[in-house]
Amino acid sequence: MTTRGMFQVDVGYQVFLGDGDEEIGAVREVGPEHLVVYIEGARDFVIPGPAVQSSHDGKVILDASKVDPAVLEAARHAHDHETA
Repeated sequence: MTTRGMFQVDVGYQVFLGDGDEEIGAVREVGPEHLVVYIEGARDFVIPGPAVQSSHDGKVILDASKVDPAVLEAARHAHDHETA
């Protein structure tokens, strides 16, 4: 595991915009000041450290108010490819 600020984060952790929300992607890389996150159906995004709200149980919770609007847009469409 890698320490990201005060959180433990590892490659493969699932990423969420809020605790209890639907998963939007996964951590691909943990850098000293950022995470690289793949958003389903989109691409990799660099998430700055301050945008990480918490990390627990293999999950990373982002602070939606601190991520790039392009991340929010990709997250809105993360599950568009799934069938009902």
